[in-house]
Amino acid sequence: MHSGERSAETGASVREIPDVRREDSGLPWLGRLFDYARDPVALMQRQWEHYGPVAPFNALGGTGAMFLGPDACAEVLQNRDKAFANKPAWSRLVGPFFHGGLMLIDFEEHHRHRRIMQEAFTRDRLAAYTGAMPPVIARGTRSWGSDPEFPSYWRLKQLTLDIAADIFMGGAAETSAEEMARVNRAFIACVQAAAGLVRADVPFTRWGRAFRGRRVLEDFLRHYLPAKRAHATDDLFSVLCHIETDDGERFSDEDVINHMIFVMMAAHDTSTITTSTMMQLLGQHPEWQERCRAEVTALPPEPTLADLDALVDLDLVMKEALRLRAPVPVVMRYAVSDTVVQGVRIPAGTHGMVALQWSQLMPELWSDPTAFDPERFAPGREEQRSHRFAWAPFGGGVHKCIGLHFAGLEIKAIMHRLLREFRWSVDPAYVAPLDNHSLPFPKDGGPVDLVRVAG
Repeated sequence: MHSGERSAETGASVREIPDVRREDSGLPWLGRLFDYARDPVALMQRQWEHYGPVAPFNALGGTGAMFLGPDACAEVLQNRDKAFANKPAWSRLVGPFFHGGLMLIDFEEHHRHRRIMQEAFTRDRLAAYTGAMPPVIARGTRSWGSDPEFPSYWRLKQLTLDIAADIFMGGAAETSAEEMARVNRAFIACVQAAAGLVRADVPFTRWGRAFRGRRVLEDFLRHYLPAKRAHATDDLFSVLCHIETDDGERFSDEDVINHMIFVMMAAHDTSTITTSTMMQLLGQHPEWQERCRAEVTALPPEPTLADLDALVDLDLVMKEALRLRAPVPVVMRYAVSDTVVQGVRIPAGTHGMVALQWSQLMPELWSDPTAFDPERFAPGREEQRSHRFAWAPFGGGVHKCIGLHFAGLEIKAIMHRLLREFRWSVDPAYVAPLDNHSLPFPKDGGPVDLVRVAG
């Protein structure tokens, strides 16, 4: 299909992906990767203003497409004609390190794996996971004291890894602190591989460190696998070893390892980003901190799933944090066949970047979009209803995050504990210096002035 032709589906004229303007070509081979790392939102806004919902994007020696705005994001994520795949898109970024996880499989294989894994995230299982969290969180925060420069991101990252080890791995929680620190470094190395320029197992490169990290994670999980196969317990590792569909489908040992590595990464990295963002925002808006504190102090010290679901104000703050700083600002796709997005022909072989973060900051969809205003999600306003994909921090379509409800419960359980035992403040003028090479995190550790008031 060429310019001037019409879409068989809509009858509208179909255009080609716009040519890259000279000023938007970026560096040789690298393209605009550094522009993205410097300020992804500014780049997205420029792309939207210059090109519209389908913009050319130079990176890694080729020109792909950046999909902007809720309509384009919806078309790609809903993928009605099955033209877009995940595996070839993510593989060139982190494929060797998270292969076999739900994000890196497609179509029938993905459907089969997701159907099995959904058994691990039923409401009954979520209730069991939630019930196990409070002691882990209490133990992980026991050593936290008053600190005017408390590095919230790094301390929360360790805490969420501890939660993942307990809730997802059960008996593996007895692993030494040194071993868990090694596992944490391995996860960091695998995630940071997305920004690697040398894409091979070469020492002293991001990919070289990630290959070593993957081996650490595989060895760590394989050590516990026989015991998990032998005895069914409530932790996710054991659940993945034993669940099966009504048709008798089960995961192989390799499947279990692959899914555990991906789920543990996704659970503790994204939850850390959102929880540290909430700490920053509540530190800068003490009136909201007090509203949330009053709400959580009305709950028991060890809240149930139903208790956490009932937290209205904290839920508004969490949604606003996810809007302002999406833990996964973009998701990648690869066109396996010719298709059309927003009237633009996308040829087979095109790498695509779905810019979820931009939709969440568009002035066309949100009032005063850069302001912290949790009430925008409250009944009577509900600005997220301006478009089904105006707010989509967990993605959409068949690849929508399977652990989104677990993530919300984990974040609320952590904030429940922090609000009951601490007060904190952050300079209202503070702007987090984000590292955007992979998932966004504050390079300075997200410092807060923390004061312990209980416990």
